[in-house]
Amino acid sequence: MARAVLALGANIGDPAHQIATAIEAIAGHPRISLLKQSALIVSEPWGKTDQNRFHNGAILIETTLSPLDLLDFCLVTEAQIGRVRIEKWGPRSIDIDIITYDDLTMETERLTLPHPYAHERDFVLEPLREIAPDVADWLLNQAGNKSA
Repeated sequence: MARAVLALGANIGDPAHQIATAIEAIAGHPRISLLKQSALIVSEPWGKTDQNRFHNGAILIETTLSPLDLLDFCLVTEAQIGRVRIEKWGPRSIDIDIITYDDLTMETERLTLPHPYAHERDFVLEPLREIAPDVADWLLNQAGNKSA
């Protein structure tokens, strides 16, 4: 079993409900166990700042899915909740990002682990510190090692 951290966010529709729906879908997958869930925070948009504030949270899971299979499941879940990808960093009904997958580092066309911007985003780090402070520290150390 691998441990993974997923970050969830939304800023259109009913963000808290959409995040709860996504977590319910993730926890309902037969190859995923939900271990911990953070409280939701409200944060300013990142990247594209002329949009509504975001609701953000994180979950810690165990899974037997591979990283790419987990990504595919997250993308299907987003689509089922109504996510339409129109513009990078634009408004969204749901966003599910894989932040870490154990201590795996990988970079493919489809997935980079750990998430390449997680260490720069308080809306990821704050919920992550609540449920897995050791993972937050690891992320910051990984980022520091890359810049050294």
